[in-house]
Amino acid sequence: MLVKTRGIVLSFLKYRETSIIARVYTEQLGLQSYVVNGVRKSKPPGRIALFQPFTLLELVAYTSVRGGLTRLAEFRCAEPFQTLPYDVAKSSVVLFLSEVLGRALREEEADAPLFAFLHDHLLAFDRAAAGSENFALHFLLELSTYLGFGTESGAELTDQVAMAGHAPTGRTGPTGPAVLHLREFAGYFDELLHGQGPSTIPNGRVRRELLNVLLRYYQLHVEQLGEIKSLDILSQVLAE
Repeated sequence: MLVKTRGIVLSFLKYRETSIIARVYTEQLGLQSYVVNGVRKSKPPGRIALFQPFTLLELVAYTSVRGGLTRLAEFRCAEPFQTLPYDVAKSSVVLFLSEVLGRALREEEADAPLFAFLHDHLLAFDRAAAGSENFALHFLLELSTYLGFGTESGAELTDQVAMAGHAPTGRTGPTGPAVLHLREFAGYFDELLHGQGPSTIPNGRVRRELLNVLLRYYQLHVEQLGEIKSLDILSQVLAE
């Protein structure tokens, strides 16, 4: 059976000489993996660009009651990005977030609110001319709610990380130096969660530390998250 749906590319792997296996989060079918034939051929050029992280697609896909790999019958770019592929800082954020999302999503079920969240936030990020330096932090905090482990409190988030033994210096306990250091970030997370005026995050160094804490929080709730390799790339381009 064929299903027409929108999709958001998460990643792809090379498959045979000219094909790929693409992981796509779809509006109608949830997370799916598709064999896409011939997109690595030199002619017609540029088709592999449609499977870069977070590309928004319209596609017609084969489905199977047995699940597993299926194929795409048709695909095209649904809404071309204007800035994400060309802005180094934005493309680094996209690479980082697509890796996190690809590790965190596992369910092969449709989730219309989650798809709408991803679609709308990506388009807003693409169109933002300035003031999006905290986009990755906002995105991950909101995403955690859709994944079932959101929090309303920066203190709750940092306390969970600290008490699980993920404080920056590796020390645990209710009042140790590492825990107190983590709790300094609770106010920043409250600000991000509740939009309390302009951001007071002072620089890229603090932003990187907040991302590290937030990833540790994700690791508490997403067993297979593991190490996010693209965080190093993002850290190099975060504004100081």
